[in-house]
Amino acid sequence: MGREDQIIQEREKKLHELKKAGINPYPTRFDVKNFSSELQEKYKKLKDEEHTKDTVKLAGRLITFRDLGKISFGVLQDGSGKIQIVLQDKETPEKVFDFFKKYIDSGDFIGVEGTIFRTKRGELSILLKKAELLTKSLLPLPDKWHGLQDKEERYRKRYLDLVMSPEVKQVFEKRQLVFDYVREFLRNEGFSEVQTPILQPIYGGTNAKPFESKLNALDMNVYMRISNELYLKRLISGGYSKVFEFSPDFRNEGIDKLHNPEFTQVETMWGYASYEDNMNLWPKLVEYVVKKIHGKTKIKCGNNEIEFKAPWKKLKFLDVIKNHTKIDFSRVKDFDDAKKKAESLKIDVRKCSTLSEVMVAVFEEAVQPRLIQPTLVYDYPKEVVVLAKSEGEFAKSFEVIINGWEIALSYCEENDPRALEEKWRRQEDALTKGDEEAQRMDEDFLNMLRVGMPPVSGVGMGMDRFVMLVTGQESIRDVIMFPFMKPVHENKEEQEKKEEKPKKEVKNKK
Repeated sequence: MGREDQIIQEREKKLHELKKAGINPYPTRFDVKNFSSELQEKYKKLKDEEHTKDTVKLAGRLITFRDLGKISFGVLQDGSGKIQIVLQDKETPEKVFDFFKKYIDSGDFIGVEGTIFRTKRGELSILLKKAELLTKSLLPLPDKWHGLQDKEERYRKRYLDLVMSPEVKQVFEKRQLVFDYVREFLRNEGFSEVQTPILQPIYGGTNAKPFESKLNALDMNVYMRISNELYLKRLISGGYSKVFEFSPDFRNEGIDKLHNPEFTQVETMWGYASYEDNMNLWPKLVEYVVKKIHGKTKIKCGNNEIEFKAPWKKLKFLDVIKNHTKIDFSRVKDFDDAKKKAESLKIDVRKCSTLSEVMVAVFEEAVQPRLIQPTLVYDYPKEVVVLAKSEGEFAKSFEVIINGWEIALSYCEENDPRALEEKWRRQEDALTKGDEEAQRMDEDFLNMLRVGMPPVSGVGMGMDRFVMLVTGQESIRDVIMFPFMKPVHENKEEQEKKEEKPKKEVKNKK
């Protein structure tokens, strides 16, 4: 029997003894009066070896416990932080001492009551007078010195990750603040928050492969949304002028440091506005959030220091490619010539079938990773921004690139029903030829356009990637509480074989 098996067996034995003694190892509640962070702040000026008569009552998980005979020390962790607990001979009732020694293990949830003091070594502590078991832990916590070393295990068992690495919780607390400040900014700008369907009869709003299911009650196929864009535009047609939604979206694609099948976007629609208006608005929004979180606009993101202060650099799509690769695509009209130029940069364009796709491949591989400071790249090829208005060969669109990542996308929304119907017919044709990410024809949406939708421009920003920037994280899995993981029974070799690499991002993905 291994050491862990012995520990589990010992804890099972204690559980049995607790029940035999008439002690409920899983009571329903505890009357919490205090929190560790509140106590740390309140008594921060308490001197070493100074005792108080102040009684406190709090609960949490016992992270460590050392029994040294006449004195014992433990670390109690609640939702706000940690505090030391002390059991001392002649100060702590004997029955509390005996209870700890007989029944309590690290990992257990306990409720404690005692007086506040500071130890000789300067540790704020609670001198225990009473204790109650709230939940018996049957499995041991990871080693306190090493925690969870395997990242896959950390993501899969986030509940342990949060216990062993409390700093992880700070990332998710900042994530919520980012959402709060985005909401605050948009509301201050006159946007109304709305909710649109997650389960949709026709998926739309971008190019992506959906998750499909069946609604038994109506005997029909339904899809998890890949975007909420088409519903927000319906609201603009109905009379709203500015709307936004935090939209959980689902795309049946691969997983890497920037992609998770389930992710969150904030999507806006602004009636009577163009993409130029959003080019002015969005840098202000991002600057506002960063400053609210950090108190400044220049912060560290990985190895890069990024200045988020508006205004940001604006570069035309063709110009930025020319600046970084010396290829002037405005002079390249022939598809084969474009491929040769891309291949000279060692860019694989074998799957590209149009000049526009070659240009996007060159941009994504040779240019985008170099755009570290916030940059607005505008006027993409119209073929890759299906739902945007266009002028000549280029869409009235822009993309926000920060730290080499696509963060947000905006364009002037196509409101000519005949133009959009023709684009969707081409998409349906591509779908029949095997393009699983092609868009679908949405007759109800076309009907709405025929009734009429005013000029409108929307922005879709990946909230998970934005949180990565604000918190300095390198993987999307570090900012999603429960990222999607392979089943635990599959080994790493099987996982690597099965895990599909994400396809190159389509530029009208929001």
